[in-house]
Amino acid sequence: MTPAPTAAPTPDPASGPRTNWAGNITFGARRFHRPSSVTELRRIVAGSERVRALGTAHSFNRIADTPGDLVSVAGLPERAEIDPERRTVTVSAGMRYGELAARLYAEGYALHNLGSLPHISVAGACATGTHGSGEHNGGLATAVSAMELVTADGELVTVSRNADGADFPGMVVGLGSLGVVTALTLAIEPTYDLRQYVYRDLPGELLREHFDEILGGGYSVSLFTDWTGDRINQVWRKLRVDGFDAAAVPPVWYGATLADEPLHPVPGVSAVNCTEQLGVPGPWHARLPHFRLEFTPSSGEELQSEYLVPRSEARSALDALATIRHLIAPVLQISEIRTIAADDLWLSPSYRRESVAVHFTWVKDTPAVTPVLAAIEEVLAPYGARPHWGKLFGTEPEVVRDLYERWDDFRRLRDRYDPTGTFHNALTDRYFPSDL
Repeated sequence: MTPAPTAAPTPDPASGPRTNWAGNITFGARRFHRPSSVTELRRIVAGSERVRALGTAHSFNRIADTPGDLVSVAGLPERAEIDPERRTVTVSAGMRYGELAARLYAEGYALHNLGSLPHISVAGACATGTHGSGEHNGGLATAVSAMELVTADGELVTVSRNADGADFPGMVVGLGSLGVVTALTLAIEPTYDLRQYVYRDLPGELLREHFDEILGGGYSVSLFTDWTGDRINQVWRKLRVDGFDAAAVPPVWYGATLADEPLHPVPGVSAVNCTEQLGVPGPWHARLPHFRLEFTPSSGEELQSEYLVPRSEARSALDALATIRHLIAPVLQISEIRTIAADDLWLSPSYRRESVAVHFTWVKDTPAVTPVLAAIEEVLAPYGARPHWGKLFGTEPEVVRDLYERWDDFRRLRDRYDPTGTFHNALTDRYFPSDL
């Protein structure tokens, strides 16, 4: 723990983004900062009444917003320090996953998983419970073994699973409420290669009949549907090359047909910005994401929501959603269904339960999408659907509280690290009020 610098911060009201990536959120911050050092960051935090950290601004709600100081961590010195003995890498908070992955691959290492976009920052993704796919793969935050963060009084603190075991699972998916994360230490493993195959038109009845076999049919599996009928438009199977069995890639798989050309998840969109398909082997970081780092996946003309249900309830939850497909389809670009392993992180949507996530990429029309979200949340309520913290949702606070066993523990942890509410904002106050 290092004492805070005493000099006052120098505000920069002209710098920094005014909106999130999608443009549906206009930040309410009075000042924007892009510190170039941790020392500068500590001065800013110590001199602020209200402050929030900003990564790559890929959240679709107000989780990063503040009426005070908005601080980008993208300008902090880059770090990607590999420890071969511990099999870890310590990475600067603002680094994007795609950039980190390339560095790891060059040294012969890999992460256990990646999200569908390699463009997102490491700290932001972990803080909101972002994940990839694969029934044996935990969310991205499950790789975190230590964190460095600047707390409300400007102190630089290091916490780890080994030294802070009782509290650490409550800190990793921390929603930006405990401090500004400056670096994270992640578990790494030897590099591996994958092949990616896409299948078309999976019949809905065969998905229900062979649900576990299909979602367990690869290292990472994603189902894409437009909810216009009882079928899955595409199945993306990512298979590890080590132990690869060509017989596992038949031309017809559970009624779905192997694609003979690269496909984009959204019908009619060019696959040029998608990662390589057709079974061409390639490194883990060039196959696990759906989109290439060197391309912008879209212009931000979309909104996103996601709900995670227990895997044991997934078939019933999908059937419930099918009853309102007439509401979903008209405002939808595409929907993705994925599996995530259970974890022990208090605010992870996969806390202590194997999960199936249903993701929605909407047209960029908030008034049209909002009532559809309400309908989705109503039909998914019986199945304990936990919303993704960084995407659009309207689930009531008392419902969210009941979905997380450690809700009270997290609120107490948050208040201990931030007793003056420096990192509070409207969203966190709504879901984790200090006075019940």
